[in-house]
Amino acid sequence: MKNIIGVRFKKPGKIYFFDPGNHKLEKGDCVIVETAQGQEYGEVMIPNRMISEKNIVAPLKKIIRIATKEDKEHNEENKKKEKEAFKTCTEKIKKHGLDMNLTDVEYKFDNSKLIFYFTADGRIDFRELVKDLAAIYRTRIELRQIGVRDEVRRIGGNGVCGRELCCCSFLSNFETVSIKMAKEQNISLNPSKISGNCGRLMCCLKYEQDVYEEKLNRLPKVGAIVKTADGEGVVDALETLKEKVRVKMKDGDDYLYKNYDAKDVKILKNIEQDKVDEEEKEHQKELEELEKLERLDEKNKVEEDI
Repeated sequence: MKNIIGVRFKKPGKIYFFDPGNHKLEKGDCVIVETAQGQEYGEVMIPNRMISEKNIVAPLKKIIRIATKEDKEHNEENKKKEKEAFKTCTEKIKKHGLDMNLTDVEYKFDNSKLIFYFTADGRIDFRELVKDLAAIYRTRIELRQIGVRDEVRRIGGNGVCGRELCCCSFLSNFETVSIKMAKEQNISLNPSKISGNCGRLMCCLKYEQDVYEEKLNRLPKVGAIVKTADGEGVVDALETLKEKVRVKMKDGDDYLYKNYDAKDVKILKNIEQDKVDEEEKEHQKELEELEKLERLDEKNKVEEDI
């Protein structure tokens, strides 16, 4: 077991584990830590806790110190300088006629680097822009292209549920989502209903997916031939979370539909019905484009090295 604390450098953002040494820290305390990109000012989100060493990426870095009054003042000063740098960079982008949208600026705590975050539809030749910025700020300049999800995370907003966006409140990592998840959860395949503020598939599609996959592995497929207390029939629909099936059975010249608990039916032939979803067919091109964008975002996703 190892004593750790969890530190976050920006809100919202990922929480990283550090070795607190002999310090006893509470949630909300601020600390100075050493990272791959130099010294950073962060807030403790997870107080001292013992966790298994198998859950830690070794070696675990120690905190340098608990943030002092001077550290906090320096951090606030950096925040003011970031706003000024944002205005300056925006002007320089216009001057060079670059097709890019500046979204955020970040000063490293020790002022060893100034990072400018931007979005763009393609690759941008910003070499002249970097030269201009380096001449002004006399420090290492980095321009980092981010995805639309990261942009919305920084801007903020509310989702269709009426609550603050997950990526702006608690979601620290963007996990892969797909149209397949919407299909398995029996959600509308209208792109406008399954897309978030960023124009990509909603992150919340991932939340219950593991449960759906586990249950679907045990349930008969739509189209499966099953035996019930009332005779044989074909599975016509599923209520996955309730583990219920609707069975279609022959009743003279007509058909009878009846609901059963999945445990009360016996699968005779677990074949899947090749059913065309009219909504999916109607929005096929839009859904294909969404999937294409998801794959591209996943390919370009870069984890920050702390």
